[in-house]
Amino acid sequence: MSYSLSTIWYERQRFLPAILAVAFSAVLVAVQSGLVLGLLSMLSMPVDRAPADVWVGYPAVRSVDFGRPIPDRWVSRLAAQPEVERAEGAIIGFASWTRKGEAPANTTTEVCTVVGTRLDPHSLAAMEVVRNDRDLLARLAQPLTVAVDESERGRLGVRGIGDTAEILGVRVRIVGLVKGCRALGGPYLFCSLETARVLLHYQHDEVTYLVAKCKDPADAPAVARRMNGYAQLSAFTSDEFSARSRMHWLTTTKAGIAIGFTALLGLLVGAVVTSQTLFAATAASQREFATLRAMGIPKWRLKMSVLVQSFWVGLFGIALATPFTFALAEGATAMGTGVRLHPLLLGGTAVVTMSMAVGSGLAALRSFQKVDPAHNIR
Repeated sequence: MSYSLSTIWYERQRFLPAILAVAFSAVLVAVQSGLVLGLLSMLSMPVDRAPADVWVGYPAVRSVDFGRPIPDRWVSRLAAQPEVERAEGAIIGFASWTRKGEAPANTTTEVCTVVGTRLDPHSLAAMEVVRNDRDLLARLAQPLTVAVDESERGRLGVRGIGDTAEILGVRVRIVGLVKGCRALGGPYLFCSLETARVLLHYQHDEVTYLVAKCKDPADAPAVARRMNGYAQLSAFTSDEFSARSRMHWLTTTKAGIAIGFTALLGLLVGAVVTSQTLFAATAASQREFATLRAMGIPKWRLKMSVLVQSFWVGLFGIALATPFTFALAEGATAMGTGVRLHPLLLGGTAVVTMSMAVGSGLAALRSFQKVDPAHNIR
């Protein structure tokens, strides 16, 4: 190991391209994967930012924004579970937002996501930016009023509080602006259950989801399994429903294919550069290796030294990539695009990148075919 490190240090100009190639691959894979996770987390935001432990919807619901009406009276089934502390209904669904400008060309039409919940600081389906603002809760209690994220004003064509628009032919008024709820799809509109029923044309006794808070969050899986016994319902823990929503959009929008192709391209470039650099370094050291062979050093140990070099190249590349990855993630977040660098994602990136580096070392071993002690006496 010391011999391999010494070789990298004294031949650093030769090994630097390989280290940079590994770092480039690691940064590309981590940032691209984190970007996809960040974008998909916007789609599961109603689940992730609500305190509910269990979500119940119509059978085989694929995503939180693809719910269908179910009877509100079924909440009694959920509330009757011994582990459940409290249960209530929520309404979430797509609608069409229309904001008419002074001229027809200035009319704004946008698909939005209506999120109707109980207007209570202890609401189980309301996001924290809504339930923690008592003034906003009081304003949303007025009929046909909504709150939007301030970053979505441009998409919705509004200036701010007091503006009006139409949702499926129903006029609404903006009474509040929140922060940190930017959406990847349709902008989120927060309102009361009563307003959501009018906007989405639900019956007075219909909701999209039944949500519950357990006395112990660890009991949520048991409650979900029991609720799945009803043929008319599908139940999930909040983590399961969040992952289900993200996976649905990941597969239907082909985002997984796009990120996989980009990551594969980065790994391919890094593997080619690293392999060729290690091959060139090994070929340039053939006389030294031939001398070691003449001294009785087994060929397998010489090959092992090349693999150890590839390990160190991978390790140095990952170390170099780490600060750049976090810097790019912070820059993307500052521009309004979240990059989620989950520990599992970072660990997976390190494993994949290191495997690529070691694999490049294995490919570079083909240069040993010409290592022969007789070369030094010609």
